[in-house]
Amino acid sequence: MTQRVMILATDGYEQSELTGPKANLEKAGISTTVVSLEEGEIQGWDEDDWGDSVNVDATIDTVSAEDFDALLLPGGQINPDVLRMNDKAVAMVRAFNDLGKPIAAICHAPWMLIEAGIVEGRTLTSWPSVRTDLKNAGANVVDQEVVTDGNFITSRCPDDIPAFSKALIASVQEMVKELA
Repeated sequence: MTQRVMILATDGYEQSELTGPKANLEKAGISTTVVSLEEGEIQGWDEDDWGDSVNVDATIDTVSAEDFDALLLPGGQINPDVLRMNDKAVAMVRAFNDLGKPIAAICHAPWMLIEAGIVEGRTLTSWPSVRTDLKNAGANVVDQEVVTDGNFITSRCPDDIPAFSKALIASVQEMVKELA
């Protein structure tokens, strides 16, 4: 059975934080589905300017957490800031958490975990400017390349993508073994 990971993103995702983990997941034989608020394409942010676009495979209205083995939340400043203002996107994060499925959030993406109200007592990392928000929401914040706490996998920045991807792949594969 092919494992499936939902990548929830919108315009302004940090390009490398979507495309890097996506490629790593697919290389490991894990299927990815880019889910967004609307059909079409979403455009990435590449360091200091607009980057490439990716096709949206499904809209948030047409999928459910039950259809996937894990959730990947790419960062970038714009992307999670827009998504955390969307009730359906926040509800999707909560649904993955309620099911105990892996949620991988990198850079600014832990804002989505905060908005979903699910970080209290958890150990997480993020981009430095998000750490105060995590602390204020009750998380234990550390500065590490990748942190796995239960079903949460968090990383700080694009430099952490190899370790972030490895942790997500391992988590998905372990979860599928437990369900078999």
